[in-house]
Amino acid sequence: MNDTAIRVLIADDQEMVRMGFRLILDAQPGIEVVGEAADGAACVELARRLRPDVCLVDIRMPKLDGLDVTRALAGPGVHTPMRVVVITTFDQDDYVHTALRNGACGFLLKDAPPSLLIEAVRAAARGDALVSPAVTVRLLKQLSATRPEPDAACPLTERELDVARLVAVGRTNQEICDQLVVSLSTVKTHLANIQQKIDARNRVEIAAWAWESGMVRER
Repeated sequence: MNDTAIRVLIADDQEMVRMGFRLILDAQPGIEVVGEAADGAACVELARRLRPDVCLVDIRMPKLDGLDVTRALAGPGVHTPMRVVVITTFDQDDYVHTALRNGACGFLLKDAPPSLLIEAVRAAARGDALVSPAVTVRLLKQLSATRPEPDAACPLTERELDVARLVAVGRTNQEICDQLVVSLSTVKTHLANIQQKIDARNRVEIAAWAWESGMVRER
């Protein structure tokens, strides 16, 4: 076992899906699948025992669904929350929103290309969670359907708002660096300040806040 590898747990009730994900991830340098679960209860037990770096969790599973699994592993009140990437499909927007509230740090479409699966795992492991672009558009349209006018009492500075808006439209840290012409460490500092000021636990919650509070400009 490679001690420096990103350790991944896969939870999905479809054996072929688990096998496909395992084949893709185990073939990558620096990623190792350390466990599989076919239902939510087994996923929670395995995750707590193995303490993987990233949990890939399907929403629809027997015994415990992915929403309950996410809350158990990463939800409010969890002392040492894990990084959970939720596997979803196009028809599950409501589930995605709930998973976000339950502590998910990323979302991935089940039929995503291998490159996106790999990047989702690497992003989650480094704390730079990735949301599948297709899921981002659908989720954020839902969040912004009844969005208010921007709050004049916004706690963020203008530059922090710039960063939050770019996070909200799916930009990675490196893309934010390039667009704002700042260093990676500066972006990370802004993200840490944003999380503290708006009480967000991760990047996805920053995106949700930006849309829900009306801070994202029409594109």
